[in-house]
Amino acid sequence: MPHVGELRAPRPGEDPDSAALEADVDRLLSEHTPELQAIERALRTTIRTAFPAAIEQVDFANKLIAFGRSMKIRGLQFAIIAHKSHVNLQLADGADLPDPQGLIEGTGKRIRHVKIRSVEAASSPAVVALVEAQLAARPEG
Repeated sequence: MPHVGELRAPRPGEDPDSAALEADVDRLLSEHTPELQAIERALRTTIRTAFPAAIEQVDFANKLIAFGRSMKIRGLQFAIIAHKSHVNLQLADGADLPDPQGLIEGTGKRIRHVKIRSVEAASSPAVVALVEAQLAARPEG
């Protein structure tokens, strides 16, 4: 189960759960370089734009941000994981997704990833198409 970060008081009119999530995201991202933080934030925007109903949770133990219809294994769709020089966008069904641009990497039986090396790449049409393909692969879950 992902760990819960330190909470801060919500601002007036702000959803308390949203405030806690943003505090957790800020805490996790503070461990990364400004360049990686910018990529991570851009990927969050790309995912949340395509998947506004996503449940999002920070997993401090695994140093990632998870997105899904639930936080159960079958409900998970995406994860954002920073590395030293790039950010991985994990795709729960990456092994089976159409990838005309050849961006998906990895050898996992099901989960694969895309290395995102710039803010621009995080919202590129090819990455958006992969996010949408992942959502279509599991419309429920």
